[in-house]
Amino acid sequence: MRSAKQIFAMGGALAAALALFVTTDAVAQWKPTRTIEFIVPAGTGGGADQMARMIQGIVQKHNLMDQPLVVINKSGGAGAEGFLDVKGSRNNPHKIIITLSNLFTTPLATGVPFSWRDLTPVAMLALDEFVLWVNAETPYKTPTEYINAVKKEPGKYKMGGTGSKQEDQIITVALERATGAKFTYVPYRGGGEVAVQLVGKHVDSTVNNPIEAVAQWRAGQLRPLCVFDTKRIALTDKIAGNMGWGDIPTCAETGLKIDYVMLRGIFMSPGATKDQVDFYVGLFQKVRATDEWKKFMAEGAFNTTFMTGDDYRKWVEANENLHRDLMKEAGFLAAN
Repeated sequence: MRSAKQIFAMGGALAAALALFVTTDAVAQWKPTRTIEFIVPAGTGGGADQMARMIQGIVQKHNLMDQPLVVINKSGGAGAEGFLDVKGSRNNPHKIIITLSNLFTTPLATGVPFSWRDLTPVAMLALDEFVLWVNAETPYKTPTEYINAVKKEPGKYKMGGTGSKQEDQIITVALERATGAKFTYVPYRGGGEVAVQLVGKHVDSTVNNPIEAVAQWRAGQLRPLCVFDTKRIALTDKIAGNMGWGDIPTCAETGLKIDYVMLRGIFMSPGATKDQVDFYVGLFQKVRATDEWKKFMAEGAFNTTFMTGDDYRKWVEANENLHRDLMKEAGFLAAN
């Protein structure tokens, strides 16, 4: 039979263990206590904006967290406005940002005092493809036909894209160097506007992401010529007539040895703790499990790769180096 002292000691140990469990559980269960600002470092209508608003809708519909998620576009300075806002919000777990290639291109091209290392990596949500698009009323059915026309009249054909010295213009320069064609590059504020300009024949081609032009393709207004990836998009459902994403050849198949994909990833402000990062990783895993997200991924022809932790950080670091090399070749690096 245990003595009163033994029982008291056991009770004290049990209480201490329970207190530790409660404390640990409370830390592990960190949750937002006020509205989350979801920053988009780009204009409305583009791929990043559409993805952020889709996520906002899914979170709200399925009650995935207690606090509101509000999308805020901060596109000034090629997205520098948004990145600097989050960088300057140290230890604020109620601010997250969705990224695109301007995570790399903006600081490299402008010298703005920002690096992805100033933020806290959370997760890669997907990789976005790029497609060479022309107006459906033009006669061009293949990249070769279009490029040959451009080569005959240097500078006449306009390539519309999002921003200057960013991914769309990088791909345009790569096209010029690979083919000898010469485009006049016309920058716009976002991918949505770029698609509208191509429909209106204010530009002759674009390299928009699938999601930025799928509505116009489905409506018979635009025509895809090739996708800038090493393999075809693995989707078979028909989008426009008898064509689906998987029917679009890679640019390499047509003789254009150019490939480029873009990050759709989430970062937090600097100083975020592991439990705060874990909350958002869990939130986005729940988002990815919904039917709405799966449909969005299929309609936008996304590569659905998901990464967190060291794998995500290593991928980002490698792609920063890739963009530095591409921009150096294109002459887009900021002067030292």
